[in-house]
Amino acid sequence: MKYKIEWTYKIKNGSETVLTTDFLRLEEALHFANDFEKTGRVKELNFYDEVGTHWTKKEAEKLARKIEEEPHDIVMYFDGGYDLQTRETGVGVSIYYVKNGKTYRVRRNGQLTGLENNNEAEYAALLYGMGLLEELGVRYQTIVLKGDSQVVLKQLSGEWPCYEENLNRYLDRVEQKAADMQLRFLYEPVSRKVNKEAHQLASQALQGIVIDSHAAVEE
Repeated sequence: MKYKIEWTYKIKNGSETVLTTDFLRLEEALHFANDFEKTGRVKELNFYDEVGTHWTKKEAEKLARKIEEEPHDIVMYFDGGYDLQTRETGVGVSIYYVKNGKTYRVRRNGQLTGLENNNEAEYAALLYGMGLLEELGVRYQTIVLKGDSQVVLKQLSGEWPCYEENLNRYLDRVEQKAADMQLRFLYEPVSRKVNKEAHQLASQALQGIVIDSHAAVEE
């Protein structure tokens, strides 16, 4: 998640105006805030994240310390596979994140029933991944979503309409969960080759092979 600062600037004659920065990484925004305060012209500093949540400088400093100790810089790969013969679904998710200066990877898959097609399977995989983010305690973060489903990513970003009732239900669930967790998504469609890790996890789920790992990534 990035943050902007609204700086209420006051000059000697009592006039004041509000200056707004670009969206910055929180650490960078705090550096700017400290420099602003050195001018002696700060009446008020307010921080706003990309979903509009307001933070005072003191709250932002506390948040920065908390973020370093929690998962951040998160990238999630997801994929869903649907078997037309068995009508079973395999979902696979691979999540990379940074915590206390180290990179970690979570890999997990699962098997589902009751879905109707591959597009539903892709949405189900995304929801499955959001459940993993919730387990990790992720909130107030920007998540880079990488998948090979143009339908899911384009519909979520609003570039494509969603007419199917079953997919609309998934779309609503994803958006509600993101709002509850205060998440912002960056959508990045990738090729099947780039998404091979999540694809393999989904395929293994359909074969009854359970994967559940969480480990540091060796440099």
